[in-house]
Amino acid sequence: MTTPAAQLESDAPNSGAGPQMVQSLGLFSATTLVVGSMIGSGIFIVDCDIARLTDSPALFLAAWVVTGTMTLICALSYGELAAMMPKAGGQYVYLRESLGPLWGFLYGWTLFLVIQTGTIAAVCVAFGKFLGVFFPTVSSTHWLWHIAHVPAIPLGPMVLGNMDIGVNTANLAGIAVVAFVAFVNIRGVRFGAGLQNVFTVAKALALAGLILLGFTIGRNGAAIAANIGANWSEFWRNASWHSLHPVQVGVQGPIAMVGSIVVLAVVQVGSLFSCDAWNNVTFTAGEIKHPRRNVPLSLGLGVGFVVVTYFLASTAYMMVLPLHGDPHGATVFTRGIQYASEDRIGAAVLQQIFPHFGGFLMAAAIMVSTFGCANGMTLAGARVYYAMAQDGLFFKSVGKLHPRYRTPAAGLIVQAIWTTVLCVSGSYGQLLDYIIFAALVFYILTIVGLFVLRFKQPDAPRPYKAFGYPVLPALYIVMAASVCAVLLRYKPQYTWPGLILVLLGVPVYLLWSRSAKAADLANS
Repeated sequence: MTTPAAQLESDAPNSGAGPQMVQSLGLFSATTLVVGSMIGSGIFIVDCDIARLTDSPALFLAAWVVTGTMTLICALSYGELAAMMPKAGGQYVYLRESLGPLWGFLYGWTLFLVIQTGTIAAVCVAFGKFLGVFFPTVSSTHWLWHIAHVPAIPLGPMVLGNMDIGVNTANLAGIAVVAFVAFVNIRGVRFGAGLQNVFTVAKALALAGLILLGFTIGRNGAAIAANIGANWSEFWRNASWHSLHPVQVGVQGPIAMVGSIVVLAVVQVGSLFSCDAWNNVTFTAGEIKHPRRNVPLSLGLGVGFVVVTYFLASTAYMMVLPLHGDPHGATVFTRGIQYASEDRIGAAVLQQIFPHFGGFLMAAAIMVSTFGCANGMTLAGARVYYAMAQDGLFFKSVGKLHPRYRTPAAGLIVQAIWTTVLCVSGSYGQLLDYIIFAALVFYILTIVGLFVLRFKQPDAPRPYKAFGYPVLPALYIVMAASVCAVLLRYKPQYTWPGLILVLLGVPVYLLWSRSAKAADLANS
């Protein structure tokens, strides 16, 4: 029987036969992977919906405080698991080792089906749409091959369909990005990481520039007065314990009046999703130098940087535009944050500051941001499928490394193919809506796994221990479970479909695990 220490040693990246992953990523590359995977297009869009639902400057910022607190606690807790099991697969491995192989597979299944590939598809198509700002022929309405339109199909609290299938110039540009980043990452982890470093630094500087502009030359006295008011009266508007906020239940359900705490949970759909993907660095632990030190440190540094930056960006928006707005307003200022055109709050802020070319600046910033996000998630995601295939729970070829580049080339290709299918189908946006809840459930389960491993393997080496254990990890479970409960009640269109997608993986797991057992028996 192996000891916990021996088991951890067997997880080293250089164990086993055949080509092995190369530990070539340092702390800087690991941190840029965290930052680059987190920052996509969300921070430039989701604030509009948060502003409409909270209808309060105080709650608007509080939503980001809640998100930042939850995300940072979760990331610091993951650091212990990353230091214990520094191998390719990250969260898949943590769930497999703590709760069992079924839970690890369900996470990997959902990651491949929607979470990773759907996000890559969404940010790549967003890249194409914003490319259209500079080249108008690149558009989601410029069809090269329109296959079909799937009408909206009401189904209980949700609506399925309402999407166009085919190739237009916008998603063709997105597919080109999908293929390019897959090719770069097949050529070697150094190539992918180098590209990630460049684009992460560029997007961080762009976001920092937006914040600086908002606090300096874009600072608008009228907007600040509207958001703060005399004696801070406007700032605290609708933020008391007795304030009620209208929330529509489901897609076409009744309007429910909920308190401030509940509405803060409801708006986490947008803010938590914007802060997601920080765990991608754990997928690449097998290729990070000194992973027991650098993976936990990169999680703390990267997540800390992003949550502070997001809060400052949202504050900067309120320096330039009033929170409350008129949906029929004739100007950017009168529409406010709540009703920025097409919910593009970042573009609205820059247009307010630079009326003639602000839109071009924001388009360029989002293109840089989405490209870097797509590259980081492409690099990381294939490592999970590689780990699953090594366990016999994914296509066998995906569990092999390229003999020359020592990258999971087959996994990168399979990931790119499925992402392309999602781009062409137009289903990625709807699928991402469905899976946000499921992703949060997997975070909860992984933190539960932290407690389980403390009990099952008390003597296992833990170079880094979860900050604030057991209080802060337990607080995360309570907060995340509360958000899940609220979403189940008030936003069923985001919950039940995601759970169904996860549960569809159970028969797939049974089929694959039986095949793996049969193969083992045949080889024994």
